[in-house]
Amino acid sequence: MKLVMVLMLVALPLYCYAGSGCSVLGKAVEDGINTNVSMAEYILSLQEFIDDEDTANAIGELKQCFLSQSNETLDNFRVMMVILAFSDMF
Repeated sequence: MKLVMVLMLVALPLYCYAGSGCSVLGKAVEDGINTNVSMAEYILSLQEFIDDEDTANAIGELKQCFLSQSNETLDNFRVMMVILAFSDMF
């Protein structure tokens, strides 16, 4: 299960690096840390990347990890993602 989660987290940035999915990755990250997006909505938004039940469970666990964090931690994670996104530009 953890391997599926790691592979998913690796696959999305590679998809973005290929030039066709930066908006998909950004939406996946933002929906993941947005506490107003339910787990079902999150899984539905990533449906095109889900091949089996294990992958769906891994995505659900990933969303649950974010749901259990404080707002301060989620805000810090947002800042970190912005820094990572723009670090290649400098």
